Amino acid sequence: MGKHVIVLGAGIVGVCCALELLRRGASVTLVDRQYPGMETSMGNAGVLARSSLMPFNHPGLWGQLPRLLKNNTVQFRYRPKFLAANLGWATRFLLNARPSVFKETVQALDSLIRLSAPEHLKLMDAAGVRHRLRDTGWVFLYRSEQAWNGSALARQTYAQHQVQTQTLSPAELAEMEPALAPIFHRALWIKGSYSVDDPHAVVAAYADLFRRSGGAFKHLTATSIRRDGQGWTVQGSEASESLTADQLVVALGPWSKSLLKTTGIDLPMAFERGYHMHYSGLNGATISRPIYDTGGGYVLSPMARGLRLTTGVELDDCDAPARPVQLDLSEARAREAFPLGDRLDPAAWLGRRPTLPDSRPMIGQAPRAPGLWLALGHQHIGFSTAPGTAKILGELMSENADPEQHRAFRPSRFI
Repeated sequence: MGKHVIVLGAGIVGVCCALELLRRGASVTLVDRQYPGMETSMGNAGVLARSSLMPFNHPGLWGQLPRLLKNNTVQFRYRPKFLAANLGWATRFLLNARPSVFKETVQALDSLIRLSAPEHLKLMDAAGVRHRLRDTGWVFLYRSEQAWNGSALARQTYAQHQVQTQTLSPAELAEMEPALAPIFHRALWIKGSYSVDDPHAVVAAYADLFRRSGGAFKHLTATSIRRDGQGWTVQGSEASESLTADQLVVALGPWSKSLLKTTGIDLPMAFERGYHMHYSGLNGATISRPIYDTGGGYVLSPMARGLRLTTGVELDDCDAPARPVQLDLSEARAREAFPLGDRLDPAAWLGRRPTLPDSRPMIGQAPRAPGLWLALGHQHIGFSTAPGTAKILGELMSENADPEQHRAFRPSRFI
């Protein structure tokens, strides 16, 4: 590319973008207030799954609304003031659950996941972390016949997009994961999918690969951005702190919204917050792959640090104080299914999943802002889709690729 590029955000998306642009010949500076992988990318369930093509706003969401709006489920919680202040986002989110948009979103996310998986494997080999990868897939658990029937749309969608699955009877589930209690009516094994035992270690290794390959990392808390002549300047929290480059990539996940406001861009982004906690297993009990208890509203993943329980969705301001009641509820449901031991962390971890109204990320140049590129809004699946995002961004930035090839992710759909 022959130009200097600043990539703002050292989560999995930003690190992958920095690596891809460096590979394409740019001089790249990766910028973050923390070390790479220390924010949202640290706390996910570690799943790299084809099944992630299924967005939360699907046609079945309308039927679930009366129950969800009661604000007392373990799967979904919201702060009323936040929802009232973001009714525009919520309305658009619901409108994008209609079948025609759902179909487009599934196709777009499927293509992005398919593009990402082989790139992840290449990066893991290059970064020396392939040993953290499992290829045992993951399992969806259903506590009743009604719950199983309610997943029909998801199963149909998986079949349409060649996602390998296998239905498991209670006996087959017990043989696969003997530590689980016999409370599940049926299970769905998502085959051909991967998981890792430490997402943060993977991101950190990718960042080390970036530095070893000639990239630069800079600690800076970005407070504003502005266009200066033919380039872009990032202003830090101190008056003396600023960086300028020919092109700027904003990959700050949930913090992209507030930063982009400083240049006049108002993203329709909400924050699907979530919590995690690590546990021991009583008497050495464990599982061999991540499990998603659809009725319990949690994912339990075997990690290097113990069994990681991750919660469902809490809609609230990005940096609002933690409200770990959702973790307590999830833990209670998990103890019905698995012999969890003690909590291993001093406090619950809180992460933010940045979600746009159609559950697709933005990848491309911001309208009317030459040299300002966006790679953000990956909701729950940034870990699964980061390398593919980087590939698309690299094509758009260095090959003059036709943006229509990737129109499903175009920033102009909301800006």
